[in-house]
Amino acid sequence: MAGVNPYNKFLKEIEVGGKTYKFYDLPAIGADFDKLPFSIRVLLESAVRNCDNFQVKEDDVKKIFAWSKLQHEDAEVAFKPARVILQDFTGVPAVVDFAAMRDAVKQLGGDPNKINPICPSDLVIDHSVQADFTRTKDAAEKNQELEFERNQERFMFLKWGAKAFQNMLIVPPGSGIVHQVNLEYLARVVFSDQGILYPDSVVGTDSHTTMINGLGVVGWGVGGIEAEAVMLGQAITMLLPKVVGYKITGKLNQYVTSTDLVLTITKHLRQLGVVGKFVEFFGPGVAELSIADRATISNMCPEYGATVGFFPVDNKALDYLRQTNRPAEKIKAMEMYLKTVSLFRDFKNASQDPIFSEIVELDLSTVVSSISGPKRPHDRVSVTDMLEDFKSCLVNKVGFKGYGLAPDATNVTVPFIFEGREYTLQHGSVVLAAITSCTNTSNPSVMLGAGLLAKRAVEAGLTVAPYVKTSLSPGSGVVTYYLQESGVVPYLQTLGFDIVGYGCMTCIGNSGPLDDSVVEAIEKNNLVCCGVLSGNRNFEGRIHPSTRANYLASPMLVIAYAIAGRVDIDFEKEPLGHADGKPVFLNDIWPTRSDIQAVESKYVIPAMFQEVYARIETGSQSWQKLSAPESTLYPWEDSSTYIKRPPFFDGMTKQLPPALPIENAFCLLLLGDSVTTDHISPAGSIARNSPAARYLAARGLTPRDFNSYGSRRGNDAVMARGTFANIRLVNKLVSSTGPRTLHVPSGEEMDIFDAAERYKSENISLIAIAGKEYGSGSSRDWAAKGPYLLGLKAVIAESFERIHRSNLVGMGLVPLQFLPGQNAETLKLTGKEKYSIIIPEDCKPLQTITVQVSDGRSFDTIVRFDTDVDISYYRHGGVLNYMVRKIASQ
Repeated sequence: MAGVNPYNKFLKEIEVGGKTYKFYDLPAIGADFDKLPFSIRVLLESAVRNCDNFQVKEDDVKKIFAWSKLQHEDAEVAFKPARVILQDFTGVPAVVDFAAMRDAVKQLGGDPNKINPICPSDLVIDHSVQADFTRTKDAAEKNQELEFERNQERFMFLKWGAKAFQNMLIVPPGSGIVHQVNLEYLARVVFSDQGILYPDSVVGTDSHTTMINGLGVVGWGVGGIEAEAVMLGQAITMLLPKVVGYKITGKLNQYVTSTDLVLTITKHLRQLGVVGKFVEFFGPGVAELSIADRATISNMCPEYGATVGFFPVDNKALDYLRQTNRPAEKIKAMEMYLKTVSLFRDFKNASQDPIFSEIVELDLSTVVSSISGPKRPHDRVSVTDMLEDFKSCLVNKVGFKGYGLAPDATNVTVPFIFEGREYTLQHGSVVLAAITSCTNTSNPSVMLGAGLLAKRAVEAGLTVAPYVKTSLSPGSGVVTYYLQESGVVPYLQTLGFDIVGYGCMTCIGNSGPLDDSVVEAIEKNNLVCCGVLSGNRNFEGRIHPSTRANYLASPMLVIAYAIAGRVDIDFEKEPLGHADGKPVFLNDIWPTRSDIQAVESKYVIPAMFQEVYARIETGSQSWQKLSAPESTLYPWEDSSTYIKRPPFFDGMTKQLPPALPIENAFCLLLLGDSVTTDHISPAGSIARNSPAARYLAARGLTPRDFNSYGSRRGNDAVMARGTFANIRLVNKLVSSTGPRTLHVPSGEEMDIFDAAERYKSENISLIAIAGKEYGSGSSRDWAAKGPYLLGLKAVIAESFERIHRSNLVGMGLVPLQFLPGQNAETLKLTGKEKYSIIIPEDCKPLQTITVQVSDGRSFDTIVRFDTDVDISYYRHGGVLNYMVRKIASQ
């Protein structure tokens, strides 16, 4: 049971503006506090404040204080974040699970009203709007109307959740992207709860929650399952991380952007290897970066693989809070508190530099204009090298940098008719160009830079071909405000970059359709056509099914490549286009950082933030008109294809069931490296010939009403059928690419869901085998829930992405890791054998587990239960079952 906090004796008082606050005096607790990395100090404060010797123990505090000694020893500590943030694609399943947990607790004789978020929880509806309408001034309005038409049932359900559950704030659709709203509005930086000051910290159900690290808030993405446990008051159990110090020196030159910087850092850190580590930025160069620049760098933390990319609070952070209209009295208290407890940073003062696990360095003056692709965000290419790099990709063997085309097939030119006029496509043609994603839309410098570039392009007589799907999806209403006030919107519209809505949109795969004539020309001629977007993810199949190559770029370069119409161009030698017979080169219209900063200082002002965010919780008239049930328990409707009570708690007992071995399991999938959560649980469109489509059609829906997988995450029947439904999935059990597999006993090829159903009817257990980085990408709980519903009991991989491993455990699946140097190929596993796995009753974290193969062989693996809590969750069948039993027994 929880006890009295033993560190209450270190509570001190501080007076600010006539108010008295309390805080824990961290430097007084132990020696060498000032040598700890600032990010570790935040973990320490949380452990001190929450120490009850039940969930968080004195030993946790002592371990964190001893970070410099224990960072190499896999020391386990507890961490209770200050809050949780969710977006709607993961928020809907969370609310569905909470509603189902209430039902389960009641069924087991407990009080369902005890299922409530204990930790403050914010949910921003930002993932459901699609860029169906583009190149029209009322595109945003039309897309939002479609969004409500398609998602009214989901929105109604979320509105019920906002009423039914305490401590949950829901930001209505049309407000902005979750991480940008977090940065501009939701982030507290310092909490004041019952008169106690403490640092803001957050976990979120989206991997890019890390963006908030740019404002000095420690935060990272977790699986939806783990987030739900935190919402219910559970501590996160984590391994004390190593902290890489990333020293920044110098200044960016006048012609590069923060996007170029983040792509450079992403490639650098990915090569270094920072998975499972904290990265903390320091050095005099940090002082040269705005909060928006820092947030851009922190946003792409999942792409370089770290848990956090942290910038401690400094004077620029306080200036940003003033710019975004945070209350002056709170900023004053924040500053005094952070300075008193040594959580405030002066990046130019080297005496404040803490001890790091290792240090790497970047001189900002070495950064050059860059893009990344064509299939991974860390494959950075200098713009000057892009022409040759793309040519190489066409003929390289199929892989992350190759399409395997024959050399004589690279110069294909395909004519097609669009709106009565003939155009041509070729390998490298740009057919989709989107200024999208919080990575860049939160940064006024690159957004205004794009506006200035558009203005100069239009004035020079340049245009974008009409078949190119262009779109601009600002991350918040503030962006629209300053773009309008600065006068650049008409020029963006002239080039086709009309505002199409407020949400992730193209970056999450909600790009809307390309014209049929474009799709036909691409598909019939096997063209490698391109999308260019200012996003953070470009995995195969994510952006659009018809864009096999996708490049991440600054908003300015998105416009440049859209005008050029192709990516295989050398901007230094070739013009963007011609006007009045004269060539216009990119450097003729490119704005400098000084040009942009002059506009930014004039037009990005606190009044804009005040006006936009004063009404953000009210929502549109469509939102206000939505009526929702008033009941404590949700009235499930059997006919609903959006919201369905999940089967996770069916047949659940109050007592812990006996552990059963995995015997004679068949392999459902034999996969390679870098299988992402986009492969496992796509968020995009539902293919018309898929099991999910057949399920929806059988319930009277037409393809127009299928919507996306992401929007249907509240319905387990759709999501189970959508598991591994990515058209680019490579399953080595079959010869073709796509969501197919082999039913081994019969030798038949079939859809993965259909095979899983047949195995289930035959009472056969299933596993999956994969390569390195299994589960990388977005932190999707359905990438674990889906395999669970297909009947998978274990996944054997060379390595796991951090969040996905946690999600698998959270659903009661066993993550097993091949020993170093071993994989399916070296062990000569075909995937057609049977596999037996026994997890012993006294299993320990990271224990060696032997896998028996039906041909008489066996091989050892490491069970990736990283902590004792992981084992406890597994024994209960997952973290949600653990919580239901716990609450039902109270």
